[in-house]
Amino acid sequence: MLASTSRLESPDPLQRRIVSVLQDGLPVTRHPYREIAAQLEISEQQLQKEMQSMLDSGAIRRIGVVPNHYALGYRFNLMVVWDIEDNEVDAIGERIGAMEFVSHCYRRPRFPDWPYNLFVMVHGKTRAEVEDKIERVREQTGAAYRSHTALNSTKILKKTGLRIRSEEK
Repeated sequence: MLASTSRLESPDPLQRRIVSVLQDGLPVTRHPYREIAAQLEISEQQLQKEMQSMLDSGAIRRIGVVPNHYALGYRFNLMVVWDIEDNEVDAIGERIGAMEFVSHCYRRPRFPDWPYNLFVMVHGKTRAEVEDKIERVREQTGAAYRSHTALNSTKILKKTGLRIRSEEK
């Protein structure tokens, strides 16, 4: 899946075609880039070069997998929100985001009635598994930890990737 942080500012025609083809994600095949390149009638190397250019410019923020955790048997999907010392949240977030069981890790602004500034998504097949993972995350927060709470996911929200706005098409 492709995620965009900003509009694709004045994309060249090839980049626009790439975005258009990739709006529904990469094909789930052994050689997805080869298939996309063939569809665009360019080489796989050219596709990868253009996509890297788009990543470098910020037009594409990241390329990653967006699994359906429920379909994979992960019934306990919790967004754990953490109140971490502001001067340490970036470094702690980097460590936590690198943990193999963390699918999302974001710094977010605090609000008067919401003190949490680090959001971490963990998944597990049992409550005990998720609680163990939360404790492992807690260990990474060290002395910068103030508090946390877990918000249980009850449904999958619509997940989409990179899109060209309809008025830009």
